[in-house]
Amino acid sequence: MRWRETADRLKERRGLRRTLNVLIVGLVALAGAWLGIAIGANVSTAVGPAQVGMSLQPSWNGQTVLDVRPLGTLRFDSHHGPIQLHLSLDGIHADVAQQLLESPRWAETLPGLIEADLQSGLRELAIRAVVCAVVGGFLTGLIVFRTWRRGLWTSLGSLTAVALVALLSVMTFNPRSIAEPRYTGLLTGVPSLIGSAESIVTRFSEYRGQLAKLVTNVSQLYHAGTTLPVYSPDPNTLRVLHVSDIHLNPVAWNMIRSLKDEFQINMVIDTGDIADHGTQAENKFVEDIGKLGVPYVYVRGNHDSISTQRAVARQKNAVVLDGAERTVEGLRIYGVGDPRFTPDKTVNVQSDEELLVNLGRRHAERLMPDPEPRGAVRTKPSRDLPGSGNRTTASKPSPTASPSPDLPKSEPGESGGPKIPVDIVAVHDPTVGRAFGGATPLVLAGHVHARSTEMLKSGTRLMIEGSTGGAGLRGLEHDEPTPIQASVLYFDRKTHRLQAWDDITLGGLGEQWVQIQRHLEPDPGRTISQEPTPTSSPTGGSGGTPTPFQR
Repeated sequence: MRWRETADRLKERRGLRRTLNVLIVGLVALAGAWLGIAIGANVSTAVGPAQVGMSLQPSWNGQTVLDVRPLGTLRFDSHHGPIQLHLSLDGIHADVAQQLLESPRWAETLPGLIEADLQSGLRELAIRAVVCAVVGGFLTGLIVFRTWRRGLWTSLGSLTAVALVALLSVMTFNPRSIAEPRYTGLLTGVPSLIGSAESIVTRFSEYRGQLAKLVTNVSQLYHAGTTLPVYSPDPNTLRVLHVSDIHLNPVAWNMIRSLKDEFQINMVIDTGDIADHGTQAENKFVEDIGKLGVPYVYVRGNHDSISTQRAVARQKNAVVLDGAERTVEGLRIYGVGDPRFTPDKTVNVQSDEELLVNLGRRHAERLMPDPEPRGAVRTKPSRDLPGSGNRTTASKPSPTASPSPDLPKSEPGESGGPKIPVDIVAVHDPTVGRAFGGATPLVLAGHVHARSTEMLKSGTRLMIEGSTGGAGLRGLEHDEPTPIQASVLYFDRKTHRLQAWDDITLGGLGEQWVQIQRHLEPDPGRTISQEPTPTSSPTGGSGGTPTPFQR
């Protein structure tokens, strides 16, 4: 019996030893493949008029990175897996670019040329990656184990690992990513680099054409040098800049002016908290609104007093909305001011989530989505804001702020009156905004100093903007400064529906970086349906978390 027990123990030890040896060989193979790819998997190839460097780099989150320094980098979620494709623009062949642009059929030939060049370059890169991985695995195994046999095993393991990574990358390849780039770098010239949102939407399925357009844009930017091409907006695209929670930070005006010029903004929507304490002394801060030269639609935040609201209303091109609708640049916008006034945390206002939701529901009863066919000619008299000198406000502010969310008794819609069709609802607190589900295609909000977007069950999209002022002095209360955020929204002028948006983020105080990410609306023409009123929960949303009452 003892001999059998001893033999069994020896077998177990041998099995464990073999398993351990396999694991060690596998780890050495992975390390060798990783090292080989990092060192040798790179090529330089011509892609249309550009000379592009291609390399594969080990990475945990995959993606494709296009380096267009000194302008910045473009990132695409092209695939998943532990490998990243890195592309760098090494130069422009001016003669080739000139020939292509002078050719009457360059728009037809360029996509095919770029696709063929990319395929050729990627094929060469893949072969180099396999060779480098196998050689790296063999040399690493030879160094670690000092036997030719183990070196061959590690090289085979490296080859297997590369095959698995390649299979994962091919299976998770996402051509849609070319239309949703994430940009990091300089702000100037970004619209030219990432392209027209309207063009991307209407030609989304043409992946080859979008790829050619991207390469052409990059080539033109480099070829032009310091005289970057001006962004040419599509005539059917309306650009709206969404800002919120400026909190008296003058840096916000610099950002707003820069974005207005670079992205050819037609209108600004501010969802509140332009002030910090709502004092009379702060009213001078809002005078920059009149210098922008575009309509500035504003709803009051919980840090804005009635005095703040009146100061905004006095500015040139300002439109203050507080329980009313205005048509600005063709978009029908309904705004609701925040019912609370909390200049600091010492002020205790009797308002809770249920009261805020009820406020939103009472206003939502007045509204309905656009009943007219998209693109139909409207017979309703237009109330577009004139190009200059208009100080029209949507409602007369009351002399004192009231914490009560009750609406005036004479408002239409509360007793079977006519419904108001709107394209956008602007509020300060997202808790109020969720109550508008089914009453409008889009709700804009702020308040929480963190950007997010949520598709409600009714088809209404709730977009919450971060702080365009970096939360003011509050941004310094944390270990990391609060970033400065704003978004450019692209609307179709005929349908009045959101087509795409760019999320723009600047580093907070003491930081110098900018990131811009393009998003496409997957179903701009979706049907908006009324949400059922919940009985057990006062939120009225689709699983959204409650928002804090003081910011």
